[in-house]
Amino acid sequence: LIKEGSMYVDDTPMDKMREERINRIESVARTNSIETNLKLWKHMIDGDQQGLKCAARFLMDMQNDNGALRDPVAFRCNLIPHHRTGTKYKVYPTYDCACPFVDALEGVTHALRTSEYRDREAQYRWVQKLMGTRQVHIWDYSRLNFVYTTLSKRKLQWFVDEGYADGWDDPRFPTVQGMRRRGLQTEALKEFILMQGASRNVNLMEWEKLWTLNKRIIDPVCPRHVAVADKGKVLVIITNGPSHPEVVSVAKHKKFPPAGVKATTRTSRIWLDVEDAMSVREGEEVTLMDWGNCIIDKIIKDSTGQYVVSIEARLHLEGSVKSTKLKLTWLPNISDLVPLTLFDFDYLITKKKVEDDDSLADVVNATTKIETHAHGDANMRTLQKGNVIQLERKGYFIIDKVFVRSDTPMVLFAIPDGRIKTWGVSAGVRK
Repeated sequence: LIKEGSMYVDDTPMDKMREERINRIESVARTNSIETNLKLWKHMIDGDQQGLKCAARFLMDMQNDNGALRDPVAFRCNLIPHHRTGTKYKVYPTYDCACPFVDALEGVTHALRTSEYRDREAQYRWVQKLMGTRQVHIWDYSRLNFVYTTLSKRKLQWFVDEGYADGWDDPRFPTVQGMRRRGLQTEALKEFILMQGASRNVNLMEWEKLWTLNKRIIDPVCPRHVAVADKGKVLVIITNGPSHPEVVSVAKHKKFPPAGVKATTRTSRIWLDVEDAMSVREGEEVTLMDWGNCIIDKIIKDSTGQYVVSIEARLHLEGSVKSTKLKLTWLPNISDLVPLTLFDFDYLITKKKVEDDDSLADVVNATTKIETHAHGDANMRTLQKGNVIQLERKGYFIIDKVFVRSDTPMVLFAIPDGRIKTWGVSAGVRK
């Protein structure tokens, strides 16, 4: 390319080169002799101090209205060790140089590019014509954008570097690995993308649509389990409950038999979530899910009269579950319960649409994770990493860390279901 006069080597400082391109000013290096260019190219190949000052540029058209055609850089020095070849090479092609050549060389028939590259299409074709390769058909479409999200790899790296995210598979990240770890099913992602099509319209998408599709896939098949939050949980004494623990088999999903069955232990002492305990009234008949009705006889509160300490109740199994207002989840007071840590997540960004000139430090969300300690039913011991379940009346979860021993909690991530959240930035989102 240098010998045929299609490329020259320029040692103009980067800032000045950028300014010259904007103002359509030709570099003094543009008229270098072939011998001078080859000499400077040798310095680039060696990666020495002189070479590091240089960049090889295509000889295009500095007066073109399309800035992408004003002698773009084709090769630069880069001394950072390559992950495969180490320090063997000191010079690498730019994206603008490599893509059209590699696409043609590797047999790509259609280059699918987002519309922000539209100004570079003429450059893409110019390089292929220069290289003597076949022309690849370019099919451009709009970039997929989501609210409160950046899809820029450079900006996502900032979250990792600054400690706001744990890595590229962080469940708050819009990466495939991150979303899969948060419970997104591959089928839901495929269906969502196919629904978008190859549109050229720039859209700012709401996340709820994707997670609603996901719920439609997991809800009909995922097994049901029960958990009670540790904080403020209330002991219920069932005065006419079984004198010894009774174990019964209950379907994991009443509408999907292949999900199997689970063993449920019924005891005269059971745990309720504090919110449920605060909602019942003395004399009220409520339903204990997967057991039957009971009547609340006595509610014991603390010295302030604000918080429920314990409840006394009696079974009324002949009562109709259809007649009760409250259907409560519960757990037996046994040692086989599984310790859990439940995580729920919010957006990493507080601004609905992030602009290119926004400073991430100004829009970063300081609180993106809520941690809840709880206990789950004994059947959860057998769950595997990646299993998706529903904790009844709490939502859908994916297993991130399995049960190992009683002093190490399982870790579960909450899977969004498309509904508006009640906390954080998400609470302000309206469909």
